Order: sequence, then C-alpha cells, then structure tokens
Amino acid sequence: MSFAWGKALVALIILAPSPAAASSPLAGMTLEEKVGQLFVVEVYGQDADTPNAGNQRLYGVDTPAQVIEKYKPGGVIYFDARRGPDNVREPRQIATLSNGLQAAALRQRRHIPLLISTDQEGGAVVYRLTAPATAMPGNMALGAGRSTRDARRSAEVIAAELKSVGINQNYAPVADVNVNPANPVIGVRSFGEDPALVSRMVAAQVDGYHAGGTATVAKHFPGHGDTATDSHFGLPEVTHSREQLAAIDLPPFRSAIRAGVDTIMTAHVVLRSVDPSGAPATMSKPVLTGLLRGELRYDGLIVTDALDMGGATGTYPPDVAPVEAFKAGADQLVLAPQLDTAYQAVLGAVRSGAIPMRRLDESVRRILRLKERRGLFRDPFVDPARAVTTVGRPEHLADAQAITDRTTTLVRNDAGLLPLGTTPRNVLVAGWGVTTTATIGAALTGRGHAVDVQETGTAPTQARIDEVVARSAERDLVVVSTQNAAANPQQRALVAALLATGKPVVVAGMRNPYDIAYLGAAPTYLATYGYTAGSIESLVRTLFGEIRPVGTLPVTIPKADGSGTLYPFGHGLSY
Repeated sequence: MSFAWGKALVALIILAPSPAAASSPLAGMTLEEKVGQLFVVEVYGQDADTPNAGNQRLYGVDTPAQVIEKYKPGGVIYFDARRGPDNVREPRQIATLSNGLQAAALRQRRHIPLLISTDQEGGAVVYRLTAPATAMPGNMALGAGRSTRDARRSAEVIAAELKSVGINQNYAPVADVNVNPANPVIGVRSFGEDPALVSRMVAAQVDGYHAGGTATVAKHFPGHGDTATDSHFGLPEVTHSREQLAAIDLPPFRSAIRAGVDTIMTAHVVLRSVDPSGAPATMSKPVLTGLLRGELRYDGLIVTDALDMGGATGTYPPDVAPVEAFKAGADQLVLAPQLDTAYQAVLGAVRSGAIPMRRLDESVRRILRLKERRGLFRDPFVDPARAVTTVGRPEHLADAQAITDRTTTLVRNDAGLLPLGTTPRNVLVAGWGVTTTATIGAALTGRGHAVDVQETGTAPTQARIDEVVARSAERDLVVVSTQNAAANPQQRALVAALLATGKPVVVAGMRNPYDIAYLGAAPTYLATYGYTAGSIESLVRTLFGEIRPVGTLPVTIPKADGSGTLYPFGHGLSY
C-alpha cells in the first residue's frame, strides 16, 4: 500500500470525528469488536497482503491483513525471523507493513487503528530491529554509566526510529531490579540492583520514549528481578515480603507512573506475600487490581506478558488463561495461544456475566484512550521514504557510540596491563561469539595489530581448549571473551588454561558482569554488559587508552562461594 493512498484513506475516514475516538469511546461498538480490542496478536510475513503459511496455521487465513479483518484486534506485535513471524527486515518494508495493517484496521466498520508494538529494549539481548537500526546500549550498561541524560537520549533515538516505521508502542523500559545474580531472564536487561538508580533510569526512559514518539510499557510488574527461573519456560516465585517488595521492586514502577508511563506489563511470577493462592501475577486480582490499581493508583493500560510463555501455559489452558488474566485486571492479552479458543472464551465469559460489561468497557476505554493520545485516530500512517532516512541516521549512530563509551567498566587491572598503548602486537582473540570475536579481531587489525581469531563457543571441548592454548604460544597478548561463564564451566576452563600459559590475558565479560567471580585468577577484566558493535568498539578503545573507562558496577559482584562480596556496587577503575 502506498503512503499517498494511506493518507487519502485516513482523510476519507477521519475528516469528521471518529465515533470510536476517545471522546466517545464505546459508541456503537459491538460486543465482538470490544473483545477484539483486548487481543495483541502476531502476524506472519513482511507485507500485509502477501500470503504466509504461518497465518494459515495459526488463524486459518492467508495474509496479515486478513488476520486483522477476522479478529479486529487492538494490537499487533512485531518479531524478527528468530521467533518465526519475520516482520522486520529493513525500514521501508517495515513502514509499508505497518501502513498495510493500519489500512486493514481502518477498513473495518469502526475504523479503529492499531497499536503496533515490539520489544526494542536496547542492547544485545531483547531487540527486534537490526542494522541499519541504531543499536543503543542495553540497560545495565546505561546503569553503569549512571547518566539519566544518556538513558533518556537512548530511549529517544530508539523511539524515533520505531515511530518512523509505524511502530507506535515499545515494550520498554524494563523496570525490574536485578538483585539475583543467577537471574536467567532479566540480568543485563535491568538497569541494576539499586532501586533508586533503576527508578531514575526508568523515569528518564519513559520521558525519552515519549519525546521520540512512542508509547511506553514498564515491565514486568510486580518485579522479576529476584528469580532463578525463566518465566518463558516455567513459573518463578518471588519470595519477597511486603516490606521487601515496597523497598526493592515497586519504586521503579511508582517512578514510571509519576513519569506518565502509558502501559504496565505483568509478570508470570508468583508473589505469595500479596496473593497467597500462588496464582501468577498475570492472573492475580490481588496483584493487578489490589496492588497496581489500588495501592499504586495506576489507571493506565495493563498488558499481560505473552500468554504463550511457560509461566502461563503450564497452569492455565488456552481457554482459561485469557479469561483469568482479564478478570485479574489486565486490559490487553498478548499472544494468547489458540486465538480462536481464547477469543471465544472471553466472549463467552462476557455473555455469561462472568466478566461484567462494565469491566469490559473500562478496558476498551483505556485502549482507545491510549490510541487517541498517540494520535492514531488522526493519522496512523507513516512515510516509508522518511523511515529510510530516519533509521540509523548518522547522529543516532554517533550518539550511540558516545553513550556506550561512557559505560564500559574496568573491574580489575591488577598487573597494570591496561592501557596497552600503540605498539603493534601479535594478538590471539578467543572465546565466545562468532560475530563478537570477529569484530574484536577486526578492530585490532584496523589498529595495526596482527590477529588470530579463534572463536570457541559457549562450551568449548577440551580438545578445542588445547588447540587454542597451542596457538597462543605464537602470540604476545590474548583477548578472551566470555558470555555467562558462571553457568558454563568450559568457558572458565578455557580462561584458566590461557592464564596458565603466562601470556598477558585480557578477559572481557560480554554480558553478565558476574563472570569475574568465576575467573578468580584473571588479573585483567572488563565488563561491557553487551556485545553490540558499539560495545565492542568501546571495549577496544578502552584497551588502548583511546578513552578512559568511566563505567561503574550497577550491581554487586558476590564471591562464587557465596561467602561475601567480591566487588561492591559502584566499583570501577580508570586511568
């Protein structure tokens, strides 16, 4: 669908005030249309009108536009090819898809535009748009930088690029306080372990996303930062008392609410101090209605985390999960499995009186109100040509690198090896990450060093370790990258074997900074909190003294045996 055609369509539909606009939010809507607004769905493919087998498999229709026509959902969420829907390739294509989906929504009887969402948190863990989109540093990196100005600018850049391609809601910022070093799902997605720091950063990012033009979603309420189970695969339990909850988990959400956050996302976690029944927060009325609506006085949109995650599906069948989440207080239901079943279950619950019509109207009113605030009733379309010039624009890339340069943390420099200086060296680059090691190697080569890159993966075999150690004999410096070495003894064995050669070794923790606790003999260690190209460039700049390391730890590094603190919150060296 052309941009010009889309503008003409919106002009025809909304020259007069829409009867579905927030000023008259529910006038004339059928029950089926109201229930449709509750659902956020995924669609398969890169074009609204091109058939894709994924849509037929899930929904019994061929094209993304037909999914919108069939269910009249309130929102769509984009994914990249890793999950399957493969919606996001390059700016013009994404913008064209967004326009096509909005056109399909506006062709419906009530002409209600879509919330089009994605997860673009920053960093290298949870993201959907790749190059040419700007890769801003992740949240823990921003926490290491301590700058609310940088956090705000990072969000503003992400939002501006998303808005240009028609994505009007970002499922960010993460408001979880990561107080558990073993947390398998949050970790570097959090700004850190200090509630005050996380609160400041969350507020700054809410402001930044709004400045860039997207709606915001603080997640994952009531807090996913102290769990040791990944809710994608199981149901974690947060054992915090009400006092701990108030001191640790809730402050960032209170801060987000004060900053005007549009939406809060639920967590599939059990919190017995609020709901002794053991129901996940997503399906808990004491958590969503009692705590969030009542105690925190939040009247914005509540959206579930994905209902196809193990934390929801393990306990609640497809016809039960959406009804229970809605009855608990959620307004929108994300990725409900077996959508036909889920839709009919909610519809039936309203018809039977299990969900009062007044309760349904409250949620639909909130959904329409957000769409009105984002200007979607006035004009939901974007210009694909402008998207091309906005995504990855030079000033965005420059800001991303400058911000990232203020986050790298020098944790240990016991032998005084760093900075390395400019003398050419023979360097072995080893460790985790095909792209990571190659990018480090290229950066070193570009600075005149002779480099041998030997990527060893997440769990190198002993034979591979022996091979890499043998290659180090010809080199006078080793740079080795780790990724979650705390859970991968083979990575720890590689580092230990390289240290045993007596060669100077620099260890770079490319994700969780906690790796150093398991690499006790490593005298030189830096934390990057991510492995974007900008993170790697910042790492190499720091190695050679081109920039000073100024990041400080946003989390405490405990000793591996649990006997105390190895490095405290706020630790960081410089030169």
